[in-house]
Amino acid sequence: MDEYREPSTTTSPRIARVYLRVSTNAQDLQRQEAIIDQAKMAGYYVAGVYREKASGARADRPELLRLIADLQPGEVVAAERIDRISRLPMPEAEQLVASIRGKGARLAVPGIVDLSELAAGADGVSRVVLESVQEMLLRLALQMARDDYETRRQRQRQGIELAKGRGRYRGRRPDTRRHAQVLALRTAGQSIAKAAAMTGYSLAQVKRIWAERLV
Repeated sequence: MDEYREPSTTTSPRIARVYLRVSTNAQDLQRQEAIIDQAKMAGYYVAGVYREKASGARADRPELLRLIADLQPGEVVAAERIDRISRLPMPEAEQLVASIRGKGARLAVPGIVDLSELAAGADGVSRVVLESVQEMLLRLALQMARDDYETRRQRQRQGIELAKGRGRYRGRRPDTRRHAQVLALRTAGQSIAKAAAMTGYSLAQVKRIWAERLV
């Protein structure tokens, strides 16, 4: 991974927290596991691995929020690609990045050149330029991740409309197994937040499923 550099023997150990995400339960996180070994090979101590099956267009992902809460100053957040961290609209994406930086941490994601160490060692105009370039590259990557999400959604809608026109669209089938998990967890006394974290649903989805049991 180009963004990782070997730690200096004269500085404190580098610490990484790894975030792995796919959008649905049907997808597999296995391919992304390689980033854990890459971080270790580059000399990082991996303090935690956070695995999640949730849309990157959601800001309320439980494991991502837990990762941010666990962050300590000087640590890095590692992910396979920037779209694993965010497919949010730009204002929300920037807020997410700000929450990571607010903990004194930074992102280490392939495809995004990390100029933070160079900027920290520079002065005057050089530092301003490096920091500006870093921000530009990050904003571009975040916007591209969101644009890709919007394109996928548009194609999906077009496909649905085409199927409807041909009389072939039957709508999305409910995931009865996951619905049953939500009902079982809530019946057992688990909170809405806990049920959402354990099933991969959003808080709103858990509330809706729980309310529908009375219909």
